[in-house]
Amino acid sequence: MTDDIVLALTAGEPAGVGPELCLQLALEQRAAGLVVIASQPLLEQRARLLGLDVTLHAWQPGRAPAKGAGELSVLHVEGCASFQPGKLNTGNSRYLLETLTLAAKGCLKGDFDGMVTAPVHKGVINDAGIEFSGHTEFLQELCGVDRVVMMLATEELRVALVTTHLPLKDVPAAITPERLTQVARILNADLKTFFGIAQPRILVAGLNPHAGEGGHLGREEIEVIGPTLEKLRAEGMQLIGPLPADTLFTPHWLNEADAALAMYHDQGLPVLKFQGFGRAVNITLGLPIVRTSVDHGTALDLAGTGKADAGSLHTAIRVGEQMARSRKSANNSNAIPSCKVTGKEKSE
Repeated sequence: MTDDIVLALTAGEPAGVGPELCLQLALEQRAAGLVVIASQPLLEQRARLLGLDVTLHAWQPGRAPAKGAGELSVLHVEGCASFQPGKLNTGNSRYLLETLTLAAKGCLKGDFDGMVTAPVHKGVINDAGIEFSGHTEFLQELCGVDRVVMMLATEELRVALVTTHLPLKDVPAAITPERLTQVARILNADLKTFFGIAQPRILVAGLNPHAGEGGHLGREEIEVIGPTLEKLRAEGMQLIGPLPADTLFTPHWLNEADAALAMYHDQGLPVLKFQGFGRAVNITLGLPIVRTSVDHGTALDLAGTGKADAGSLHTAIRVGEQMARSRKSANNSNAIPSCKVTGKEKSE
């Protein structure tokens, strides 16, 4: 294999738009090498349905992936029970998890420089009797790490989360000094390693309205968040907050920031998705591998129509390639790249 970046791309839920988004990519010349991990008959069926002229090449480790327009390298995975667009089938669930496992293990072995994931449908996997709360948690367990961090990013904004897929009633108890410390350290370190930011400047949201209003609207900022941030600042981290979430996401604060850290899923992600839905990327930090993903779901209603927009997948691949190159550069030089990324120069 050459020194070129090679990314694994999992095609996601067979009934969704993931397979056809992968095929759309094949119609263009590509800078990074891509290996789609999926059922090859599934891709062939979807290509015929959409009238796409794509040649699929079987891929093996050590072989350079096809990059030409109209060509796509595929690592075939058995077990896809149904190819029908828009119709979920629990029989596909173990096949789906096998695609993720092969991609992640391939990254750990060095066959791939990173992995990019098309969307899966959590509900149908759980309906198959398999406990699954999302890519993030699945990859955390597979890679054997104690903590991972979900971050979504556009060209202008990065938002990381202290808690992810939790009911709102469970969030306050989950925001502990230990969790906040782990998440902040991972975010700070990976902004350096994967994005070349020498001294990340991170805005941290409070949990409560008005960041607790001095304790009148909640004491988490006083008892947990504030003291934890003080300890982390003593380590040299540039953490600003806790700030009221309703004013944190304004130009006054964001213009000179490298990332925002929100306390829970729907505190930060609605802002980011309003700002850049369809061109954002989901990034998992804290893993020993590069992992990016689209910012949307399976879009069952669009599957098989040819109307799905590949914009977010293009972004996920571009950012995944950049992250892989940044890590290689940092590893080769044994130092963090020196370029400074400001609030106006986000993920790109």
